[in-house]
Amino acid sequence: MASLAKAGAPASETDFRREVQQFLSESFPPELKGKGNPVTGVESDLRETEPQRRWREAMGARGWGTPTWPKEYGGGGLSRKQAAILNEELSRAGAYNPIGGMGVMMFGPTLLEYGNEQQKQEHIPPICRGEIRWCQGYSEPNAGSDLANLQTTAEDKGDHYLVNGQKTWTSGGQWADKCFCLVRTDRSDKHKGISFLLMDMRAAGVEVRPIRMISGLSPFCETFFTDVKVPKENLVGREGEGWTIGKRLLQHERTNLSGGGSMARMMGPRLSDLAKKYHEADASGVLTDKVLRDRIADFEIRWGAFLLTARRAAEESKEKGGVSEISSVLKKLGTKLSQERSELTIEIMGLQGLGWEGEGFSDAELAGVRAWLFGKAVTIYGGSTEIQNNIIAKRVLGMLDHQ
Repeated sequence: MASLAKAGAPASETDFRREVQQFLSESFPPELKGKGNPVTGVESDLRETEPQRRWREAMGARGWGTPTWPKEYGGGGLSRKQAAILNEELSRAGAYNPIGGMGVMMFGPTLLEYGNEQQKQEHIPPICRGEIRWCQGYSEPNAGSDLANLQTTAEDKGDHYLVNGQKTWTSGGQWADKCFCLVRTDRSDKHKGISFLLMDMRAAGVEVRPIRMISGLSPFCETFFTDVKVPKENLVGREGEGWTIGKRLLQHERTNLSGGGSMARMMGPRLSDLAKKYHEADASGVLTDKVLRDRIADFEIRWGAFLLTARRAAEESKEKGGVSEISSVLKKLGTKLSQERSELTIEIMGLQGLGWEGEGFSDAELAGVRAWLFGKAVTIYGGSTEIQNNIIAKRVLGMLDHQ
């Protein structure tokens, strides 16, 4: 099939929609219909099946996994309207975007803004093709909410840095190929002494130790760096600019952790449909439990309103050149709503929502329990709710500290 974009003439929205539909009919493996993206799972070592590999490569070849990223770096080069059409057709076909992870959510957009040309050419295309997995080296045992207190050091050794220290809560660290990391290059200034460094997770001196959560999963690790050599060309920006670059990346993370991003795609079936599996409905399909019906309707209305707000905020941010502090508002509200939904899901399933293992529980029921427990962390990671409140007060509402 000849791509309209490659023909040189701008495609109309109708033509582009037809192109997407034809691409999906030819390239999307039917056995993957209705399934989710394994890359976004909380515990995934990226062992692809053959159909998953074919689908990832097909989307990656067109750059449609990162539809609005520049074509010169492997992105789709699509307009926002074309990207919306692509998402609509993916949804209609029961298909998912196979390109994801932290490289897409956080690191890629940040590197496009702050990286030099060599770094963009080296790192962005593999992200667009889904060939590489990135992890985040931010938090430390004594630098969580006070991230600027980080102590992992990068000592200048002429043609390379020598990195020593420890990171924690490194999501996907045991499977990652690369790490974008905040390190201290100057001890004389808390914030200006921080730099943004790219590290190879297979390098000598890197050790990861998975952490098991209450949910039974181990999606993140402790990470130790012992005399790790990092080439000077892996410094993003200049020394001392890490705090500025790191904050920008967190805005991308918070937008995606909220309903404005990946969380909106992780919510699962509608609560009203789930409830009909466990509670009585009348002849017209309406739940007979009026209290439960009211609670579900209340949640769905608030969640729908939030998604519209998140979409509007995302569009406004893009028009102004990228994400902004409004991401803290989205993160605070979206994560709270996700926890509320998990609680309501467990209540809807009743005794079937209390299973951990063994016979008598479906896979979906067991997954619901683990999702409920895993969800306790969403108001903490990516910047806790308390930190978001401070950002909102200072940078959104313009409130100043009172001495």
